[in-house]
Amino acid sequence: MRLAVIGIGLMGGSLALSLKKKGFVHHVIGVDPNEHHQEQALALGIVDEIMTLDKAIESADLIAIATPVNIAEQLLPMVLNQVNQQVVFDLGSTKESIVHIANAHSKKGRFVPTHPMWGTEFSGPAAAQSDAFVEKATVICNKEQVDQDALELVEKLYQQLGMHILYMNAIEHDIHVAYVSHISHITSFALANTVLEKEKESDAIFELASGGFESTVRLAKSNAEMWVPIFMQNKENVLDVLNEHISQLRKFKASLEKENFEYLFELIHNANQIKRILK
Repeated sequence: MRLAVIGIGLMGGSLALSLKKKGFVHHVIGVDPNEHHQEQALALGIVDEIMTLDKAIESADLIAIATPVNIAEQLLPMVLNQVNQQVVFDLGSTKESIVHIANAHSKKGRFVPTHPMWGTEFSGPAAAQSDAFVEKATVICNKEQVDQDALELVEKLYQQLGMHILYMNAIEHDIHVAYVSHISHITSFALANTVLEKEKESDAIFELASGGFESTVRLAKSNAEMWVPIFMQNKENVLDVLNEHISQLRKFKASLEKENFEYLFELIHNANQIKRILK
């Protein structure tokens, strides 16, 4: 099977490496406007050749759109215009908007909206990992709108990667990821900015930062070109969760201001319940 990957970064590169390792595809075509990414992907064996978008669509059996979500929206109609029986899927972190765009196209059945729940704070082909998706979850959205053969192929692909599949509608998906993913990134960005504003000595940050701080702020290294479009597309859901998060922070602030340490204990003890879910 011939796979075209549009966007040879962390996600697209990891997908290509993983599927080649599993033998699910035998040839990977890369599409990326960044010449440095093209050179890296070829040198690292992530892709076998680089093509233009039109040529890649024509040459592939399976097409993965692994660009930032705003670019994926622009690309999808162009890709669907040129497909015949090829299967197209995306890896984006928001789904409602791209599903809406797909639904306006006559070939919407060839498109499978997906979101593999994996990522790191790094970007580019050099960050790609061949075992990235093992034992992680992936979401397939609005499967009832997808052609059966296209759905089955993408399901098989993710099963080959060792992932377990969840099914949601696009609106439901975007609500859930705002709470379990998007707010984590905003919190990390804000914490990093707080420390950079208050702690002017970079050596002190480096020397004193413990494992807890490092793990909390790790996501602040994530690429703005990827995350700003995600926040834009999922704005209403992100604002909802952000308002709740701010409310929770105010409770901690008030308990300290009023020296209500009994309430502070209660807040922390209540938060400990997350251990029942995340063991």
